[in-house]
Amino acid sequence: MRFIVMKKKNMLIAIAIILVIVLAICIGVSLLLSGKTEGSVSLSNNRKLPIYRVKTDEKKVALTFDAAWGADKTEGILKILNDNNIKATFFLVGFWAKEYPDMVKKIDEAGMEIGTHTDTHPKMSTLSKEKMDIELKQSMEKLKNITGKTPTLFRPPFGDYNNSVIEAAENNSLYTIQWDVDSLDWKDLSAKEITLRVSKNVKNGSIILMHNNSTNILNGLLMTIDFLKGQGYSFCTVSELIYKENYHIANDGEQILNTNS
Repeated sequence: MRFIVMKKKNMLIAIAIILVIVLAICIGVSLLLSGKTEGSVSLSNNRKLPIYRVKTDEKKVALTFDAAWGADKTEGILKILNDNNIKATFFLVGFWAKEYPDMVKKIDEAGMEIGTHTDTHPKMSTLSKEKMDIELKQSMEKLKNITGKTPTLFRPPFGDYNNSVIEAAENNSLYTIQWDVDSLDWKDLSAKEITLRVSKNVKNGSIILMHNNSTNILNGLLMTIDFLKGQGYSFCTVSELIYKENYHIANDGEQILNTNS
Protein backbone atom coordinates (compact mmCIF):
# COMPACT_ATOMS: atom_id res chain seq x y z
CA MET A 1 0.00 0.00 0.00
CA ARG A 2 2.83 2.38 0.89
CA PHE A 3 4.47 1.59 -2.47
CA ILE A 4 1.28 2.56 -4.33
CA VAL A 5 1.00 5.85 -2.42
CA MET A 6 4.63 6.72 -3.18
CA LYS A 7 4.13 5.85 -6.83
CA LYS A 8 1.08 8.11 -7.05
CA LYS A 9 3.01 10.89 -5.29
CA ASN A 10 5.90 10.63 -7.77
CA MET A 11 3.45 10.71 -10.66
CA LEU A 12 1.84 13.88 -9.30
CA ILE A 13 5.25 15.51 -8.93
CA ALA A 14 6.16 14.55 -12.52
CA ILE A 15 2.88 15.96 -13.82
CA ALA A 16 3.44 19.20 -11.88
CA ILE A 17 6.92 19.57 -13.38
CA ILE A 18 5.57 19.01 -16.90
CA LEU A 19 2.85 21.63 -16.33
CA VAL A 20 5.45 24.16 -15.14
CA ILE A 21 7.60 23.54 -18.25
CA VAL A 22 4.59 23.88 -20.56
CA LEU A 23 3.55 27.11 -18.81
CA ALA A 24 7.08 28.53 -19.18
CA ILE A 25 7.13 27.70 -22.89
CA CYS A 26 3.71 29.32 -23.39
CA ILE A 27 4.84 32.47 -21.61
CA GLY A 28 8.01 32.64 -23.75
CA VAL A 29 6.05 32.26 -26.97
CA SER A 30 3.55 34.86 -25.81
CA LEU A 31 6.31 37.34 -25.09
CA LEU A 32 7.90 36.71 -28.46
CA LEU A 33 4.64 37.26 -30.32
CA SER A 34 3.95 40.43 -28.38
CA GLY A 35 7.44 41.77 -29.17
CA LYS A 36 8.39 41.92 -25.48
CA THR A 37 11.43 39.65 -25.56
CA GLU A 38 14.73 41.35 -24.87
CA GLY A 39 16.32 41.77 -28.27
CA SER A 40 19.84 40.54 -27.51
CA VAL A 41 18.80 37.35 -25.70
CA SER A 42 18.81 34.07 -27.61
CA LEU A 43 15.37 32.50 -27.46
CA SER A 44 16.65 29.05 -26.43
CA ASN A 45 18.76 30.21 -23.47
CA ASN A 46 19.76 33.26 -21.46
CA ARG A 47 22.92 33.94 -23.42
CA LYS A 48 23.02 37.44 -24.88
CA LEU A 49 24.17 37.75 -28.48
CA PRO A 50 25.33 40.63 -30.68
CA ILE A 51 23.89 41.15 -34.15
CA TYR A 52 25.83 39.12 -36.73
CA ARG A 53 23.50 39.69 -39.68
CA VAL A 54 19.90 40.67 -40.36
CA LYS A 55 17.12 38.51 -41.76
CA THR A 56 15.70 40.33 -44.76
CA ASP A 57 14.27 39.58 -48.18
CA GLU A 58 16.05 42.63 -49.56
CA LYS A 59 19.35 42.09 -51.29
CA LYS A 60 21.34 44.55 -49.19
CA VAL A 61 24.52 44.39 -47.12
CA ALA A 62 26.56 46.63 -44.82
CA LEU A 63 30.28 47.23 -45.32
CA THR A 64 32.12 47.90 -42.04
CA PHE A 65 35.67 48.99 -41.30
CA ASP A 66 37.46 48.68 -37.96
CA ALA A 67 40.10 51.33 -37.26
CA ALA A 68 42.64 50.86 -34.49
CA TRP A 69 46.12 51.28 -36.00
CA GLY A 70 47.24 53.44 -38.90
CA ALA A 71 45.28 55.67 -41.26
CA ASP A 72 47.27 55.71 -44.50
CA LYS A 73 44.56 54.07 -46.59
CA THR A 74 41.49 55.62 -45.01
CA GLU A 75 41.16 58.49 -47.48
CA GLY A 76 41.49 55.98 -50.32
CA ILE A 77 38.66 53.94 -48.82
CA LEU A 78 36.48 57.05 -48.55
CA LYS A 79 37.18 57.91 -52.20
CA ILE A 80 36.21 54.43 -53.37
CA LEU A 81 33.03 54.52 -51.30
CA ASN A 82 32.10 57.99 -52.49
CA ASP A 83 32.86 57.15 -56.12
CA ASN A 84 30.44 54.22 -55.82
CA ASN A 85 27.84 56.20 -53.86
CA ILE A 86 28.15 53.84 -50.88
CA LYS A 87 27.64 54.68 -47.23
CA ALA A 88 29.51 52.38 -44.84
CA THR A 89 30.05 52.08 -41.09
CA PHE A 90 33.40 52.71 -39.39
CA PHE A 91 34.11 51.39 -35.88
CA LEU A 92 36.77 53.61 -34.35
CA VAL A 93 38.92 53.02 -31.26
CA GLY A 94 39.20 56.00 -28.93
CA PHE A 95 42.99 56.27 -29.07
CA TRP A 96 42.81 56.13 -32.90
CA ALA A 97 40.29 58.97 -32.93
CA LYS A 98 42.52 60.99 -30.62
CA GLU A 99 45.53 60.45 -32.90
CA TYR A 100 43.64 61.11 -36.14
CA PRO A 101 40.87 63.63 -35.32
CA ASP A 102 41.01 65.13 -38.81
CA MET A 103 40.42 61.69 -40.32
CA VAL A 104 37.46 61.14 -38.03
CA LYS A 105 36.02 64.43 -39.30
CA LYS A 106 36.58 63.34 -42.91
CA ILE A 107 34.80 60.03 -42.28
CA ASP A 108 31.89 61.87 -40.74
CA GLU A 109 31.78 64.60 -43.39
CA ALA A 110 31.73 61.93 -46.10
CA GLY A 111 28.41 60.79 -44.68
CA MET A 112 29.73 57.57 -43.21
CA GLU A 113 28.42 56.15 -39.97
CA ILE A 114 30.73 56.00 -36.94
CA GLY A 115 30.47 53.50 -34.09
CA THR A 116 32.73 52.83 -31.12
CA HIS A 117 35.32 50.06 -31.04
CA THR A 118 36.13 50.84 -27.34
CA ASP A 119 38.67 53.34 -26.05
CA THR A 120 41.83 51.20 -25.78
CA HIS A 121 40.94 48.02 -27.72
CA PRO A 122 40.97 45.58 -24.76
CA LYS A 123 39.49 42.11 -24.54
CA MET A 124 36.27 43.35 -23.00
CA SER A 125 35.12 40.10 -21.37
CA THR A 126 38.16 40.18 -19.06
CA LEU A 127 37.26 43.58 -17.60
CA SER A 128 35.14 44.46 -14.61
CA LYS A 129 31.73 45.99 -15.33
CA GLU A 130 33.07 49.37 -14.21
CA LYS A 131 35.99 49.21 -16.66
CA MET A 132 33.69 48.06 -19.47
CA ASP A 133 31.57 51.13 -18.86
CA ILE A 134 34.62 53.39 -18.85
CA GLU A 135 35.85 51.91 -22.16
CA LEU A 136 32.53 52.71 -23.80
CA LYS A 137 31.88 56.11 -22.24
CA GLN A 138 35.37 57.48 -22.90
CA SER A 139 35.39 56.37 -26.53
CA MET A 140 31.88 57.73 -27.10
CA GLU A 141 32.90 61.05 -25.59
CA LYS A 142 35.98 61.33 -27.83
CA LEU A 143 33.91 60.63 -30.95
CA LYS A 144 31.15 63.02 -29.95
CA ASN A 145 33.67 65.79 -29.24
CA ILE A 146 34.98 65.45 -32.79
CA THR A 147 31.77 64.85 -34.75
CA GLY A 148 29.08 66.27 -32.49
CA LYS A 149 27.26 62.93 -32.74
CA THR A 150 26.78 60.27 -30.08
CA PRO A 151 27.53 56.75 -31.41
CA THR A 152 24.72 54.19 -31.25
CA LEU A 153 26.75 51.16 -32.37
CA PHE A 154 29.49 49.18 -30.64
CA ARG A 155 31.80 46.47 -31.95
CA PRO A 156 33.83 44.58 -29.33
CA PRO A 157 37.54 44.14 -30.13
CA PHE A 158 38.55 40.67 -31.29
CA GLY A 159 34.84 39.82 -31.57
CA ASP A 160 35.07 39.02 -27.84
CA TYR A 161 31.94 39.34 -25.71
CA ASN A 162 29.84 37.84 -22.94
CA ASN A 163 26.56 38.82 -21.31
CA SER A 164 28.22 41.54 -19.23
CA VAL A 165 29.78 43.16 -22.31
CA ILE A 166 26.46 43.33 -24.14
CA GLU A 167 24.71 44.59 -21.00
CA ALA A 168 27.31 47.36 -20.68
CA ALA A 169 26.60 48.35 -24.27
CA GLU A 170 22.85 48.30 -23.67
CA ASN A 171 23.30 50.48 -20.60
CA ASN A 172 24.97 53.03 -22.88
CA SER A 173 22.21 52.79 -25.51
CA LEU A 174 24.48 50.91 -27.91
CA TYR A 175 23.63 48.04 -30.25
CA THR A 176 26.41 45.43 -30.21
CA ILE A 177 27.44 44.57 -33.76
CA GLN A 178 29.42 41.55 -34.90
CA TRP A 179 29.72 40.28 -38.49
CA ASP A 180 28.87 37.18 -40.50
CA VAL A 181 31.35 37.78 -43.36
CA ASP A 182 35.01 38.15 -42.40
CA SER A 183 37.23 39.30 -45.26
CA LEU A 184 40.37 38.41 -43.24
CA ASP A 185 42.01 41.38 -44.98
CA TRP A 186 44.17 41.89 -41.88
CA LYS A 187 46.02 38.67 -42.75
CA ASP A 188 47.49 40.42 -45.80
CA LEU A 189 45.33 38.43 -48.20
CA SER A 190 45.42 39.50 -51.82
CA ALA A 191 42.56 41.55 -53.28
CA LYS A 192 41.35 38.44 -55.09
CA GLU A 193 41.41 36.36 -51.90
CA ILE A 194 39.52 39.05 -49.99
CA THR A 195 36.83 39.15 -52.66
CA LEU A 196 36.62 35.37 -52.79
CA ARG A 197 36.02 35.16 -49.04
CA VAL A 198 33.21 37.68 -49.31
CA SER A 199 31.67 36.00 -52.35
CA LYS A 200 31.54 32.61 -50.61
CA ASN A 201 29.80 33.86 -47.48
CA VAL A 202 27.66 36.89 -48.34
CA LYS A 203 23.87 36.74 -48.21
CA ASN A 204 20.95 39.11 -47.77
CA GLY A 205 21.48 41.17 -44.61
CA SER A 206 25.18 40.36 -44.23
CA ILE A 207 27.52 42.55 -42.19
CA ILE A 208 30.95 42.47 -43.82
CA LEU A 209 34.11 43.00 -41.75
CA MET A 210 37.10 44.88 -43.18
CA HIS A 211 39.85 47.05 -41.73
CA ASN A 212 40.86 50.57 -42.63
CA ASN A 213 44.58 49.98 -42.97
CA SER A 214 45.08 46.39 -44.12
CA THR A 215 47.67 45.78 -46.81
CA ASN A 216 45.42 45.18 -49.81
CA ILE A 217 42.21 46.83 -48.63
CA LEU A 218 41.96 49.34 -51.49
CA ASN A 219 42.07 46.86 -54.36
CA GLY A 220 40.20 44.32 -52.27
CA LEU A 221 37.42 46.82 -51.61
CA LEU A 222 37.18 47.76 -55.28
CA MET A 223 36.92 44.13 -56.37
CA THR A 224 34.46 43.29 -53.61
CA ILE A 225 32.18 46.18 -54.52
CA ASP A 226 32.29 45.21 -58.20
CA PHE A 227 31.38 41.63 -57.31
CA LEU A 228 28.53 42.58 -54.97
CA LYS A 229 27.09 45.06 -57.46
CA GLY A 230 27.29 42.40 -60.15
CA GLN A 231 25.25 40.09 -57.91
CA GLY A 232 22.59 42.75 -57.44
CA TYR A 233 23.42 43.78 -53.88
CA SER A 234 22.85 47.30 -52.60
CA PHE A 235 24.74 48.89 -49.71
CA CYS A 236 23.66 50.59 -46.49
CA THR A 237 25.02 51.50 -43.09
CA VAL A 238 24.60 49.13 -40.16
CA SER A 239 21.99 51.42 -38.59
CA GLU A 240 20.00 51.35 -41.81
CA LEU A 241 20.25 47.56 -41.94
CA ILE A 242 19.34 46.50 -38.40
CA TYR A 243 15.97 46.54 -36.65
CA LYS A 244 15.87 48.99 -33.74
CA GLU A 245 12.99 47.40 -31.81
CA ASN A 246 10.55 44.48 -31.72
CA TYR A 247 13.15 41.89 -32.69
CA HIS A 248 14.92 38.84 -31.38
CA ILE A 249 18.27 37.23 -32.15
CA ALA A 250 18.52 33.59 -33.23
CA ASN A 251 21.20 31.24 -31.90
CA ASP A 252 23.41 31.95 -34.93
CA GLY A 253 23.30 35.71 -34.35
CA GLU A 254 20.74 36.53 -37.03
CA GLN A 255 18.52 39.45 -36.05
CA ILE A 256 14.88 38.69 -36.84
CA LEU A 257 11.91 41.05 -36.77
CA ASN A 258 9.09 39.78 -34.58
CA THR A 259 5.85 39.18 -36.43
CA ASN A 260 2.55 39.14 -34.58
CA SER A 261 0.11 36.48 -35.65
